[in-house]
Amino acid sequence: MFTPSTNSDPVTSSIGWITDTLLGQLAVTLCVLAVAFVGFSMLTGRISLRRGAQVVLGCFLLLGSPLIAASMMGMLGPSEASQLGPTDTVVYEAQPREPLPEATYNPYANASLGRRPAD
Repeated sequence: MFTPSTNSDPVTSSIGWITDTLLGQLAVTLCVLAVAFVGFSMLTGRISLRRGAQVVLGCFLLLGSPLIAASMMGMLGPSEASQLGPTDTVVYEAQPREPLPEATYNPYANASLGRRPAD
């Protein structure tokens, strides 16, 4: 009737589920709705610019937290990518371009001297 789960540690699996829920489609949907609501409220004058910026910053921190944490962890110690050798870089030297042809169009060639034509 009850089959054991493949993961023997229920705490790890539940934390993984919570993380996936908080950083997945649900979080993106809530952030989009929050920014839309705050933008509409700012448009009608019900919310100040400071509160709107706080909501946008909060959404940025919520959705960007995995990347921020990974970059902070990368600063703590060397990673495998930093131990690899440098990649070959191809550098192209810029060549001077050929001269442009002389312009023959004159926009003022048929212009009048400010006089209006007689009716």
